Amino acid sequence: MAPLLAIFFTFLLFFLFRSIHGLLWVPWRIQRHFERQGLRGPPFRPIIGNAGDYRDLIMWGQSEPMPFVHDILHRVAPHYHVWSKLYGKTFIYWFGSKPRLAVADPDLVKEILLNPSGSFEKEKFNPHFKQLFGQGLAGLKGEKWTRHRRIANWAFNMERVKGWVPAIARSTVEMLEKWENEGGKQAKFEIEVHKELHSLTADVISVTAFGSSYREGKIIFKLQEEQMLLATEAQRSLYIPGFRFIPTKKNRKRWRLEKEIRECLRNLIRINGEVSENSKNLLGLMISTNKNEEESKRMEVEEIIDECKAFYFVGKETNANLLTWALLLLALHQDWQCKARDEVVRICGLHDLPTADSLNNLKLVGMILDETLRLYPPGGIAIRETSKDVKLGILDVPAQTQVYMPMVAIHRNTELWGEDAEEFNPMRFSNPRKHLAAFLPFGLGPRVCAGQNLAVIEARTVLAMILRRFSFTVSPNYVHAPMWLLSMYPQYGAQIIFQKISN
Repeated sequence: MAPLLAIFFTFLLFFLFRSIHGLLWVPWRIQRHFERQGLRGPPFRPIIGNAGDYRDLIMWGQSEPMPFVHDILHRVAPHYHVWSKLYGKTFIYWFGSKPRLAVADPDLVKEILLNPSGSFEKEKFNPHFKQLFGQGLAGLKGEKWTRHRRIANWAFNMERVKGWVPAIARSTVEMLEKWENEGGKQAKFEIEVHKELHSLTADVISVTAFGSSYREGKIIFKLQEEQMLLATEAQRSLYIPGFRFIPTKKNRKRWRLEKEIRECLRNLIRINGEVSENSKNLLGLMISTNKNEEESKRMEVEEIIDECKAFYFVGKETNANLLTWALLLLALHQDWQCKARDEVVRICGLHDLPTADSLNNLKLVGMILDETLRLYPPGGIAIRETSKDVKLGILDVPAQTQVYMPMVAIHRNTELWGEDAEEFNPMRFSNPRKHLAAFLPFGLGPRVCAGQNLAVIEARTVLAMILRRFSFTVSPNYVHAPMWLLSMYPQYGAQIIFQKISN
């Protein structure tokens, strides 16, 4: 018995030492390291760090709607809004025992995102959050990431995306005719465009990337929306190692959603696989590349499923939210709506469907979309993690420090964008950018969004077709409440009043 007790107490002492070292000593040492460099932040609390304050600030930020103005930092990144006022634009805070360095200096952001040495890696996903994207591009590293990225670049290169314009236009025509039918003989009618645009972009990503249709994929989208809510909650909470294996109510729901999504995607790949193999969409390229690769380099079926998960979700969410905010901004700013409509009619005509060439000539529409992306970026934040001790500007940053970059704050930097940085002014994009890291709606560097070509072409097509058919204003029922939910969402939907234009 005595030897067993000795082993038990030795193990217990070792565990206590490791816990005190990892949860107290290391964070205290890192905190002192940053303080000596002049960086401050909210006080560190053992074990939880500032996670409780972070959650409380998010709840505070989203508790009340706001006037329809574009000063939204306090709602979408309330912790950065509050702490940057107290501690400066660069400060340190803690998510559990993990340090996070908040950085909004464009020079430092550029240095991080363009660093070629691999010193700044994608952060490791919380296992619950990881379920949403699987082992897709967003979470891969090294040779596997390079291989997946190469296929995505082939699938979404600009020439191929231009060939999808007719399909995007056909889907848009269906949506607009549905709106007209719902409006009936009314002179004006209200549409909640956020839901409608999600259905549209779901159809577009299904057809263009997977050779499927929204009807085939709608079950997947519905399940992913449920999964997104759980993933967002997990992202804002500390993860306890091993907790994902405990059969709690939420964990059982996570398991069910993951199983059903993967089964749906497996069936989709099986049904569309033979047809898609000879096509040039994402699914076809993954399947055909697999057959041509050496066996050791082939993508497993589960890897293809993970990529489908990621692109299904991101392709729908990013584009739908961009179009939603563009319509709301033009509904609010009638002068810009009229200017954009005049350009569309002049270049695309009154009735012809847009073409890739005509879309390229919509300069003002392009500037309006850029200004929308500046004020309401779908990717409002980016996080990287240092793989080793690194020098960042004049700062010495220890290994395993997460670097938090609030793009939504950088996009409002008055030194970069002028004193009217909170205002909607598309003409600011008529001049070259002053800084490479001033405008980052799709990221920067090797991990820039692979689907940005599709996002831009799709947004131009849909916006041009809506402008030509309808004039529109903000509904009295619209409540302005932007929120961050893995992308920039209108918390209570986007209600807009439409009126058919007589041509």
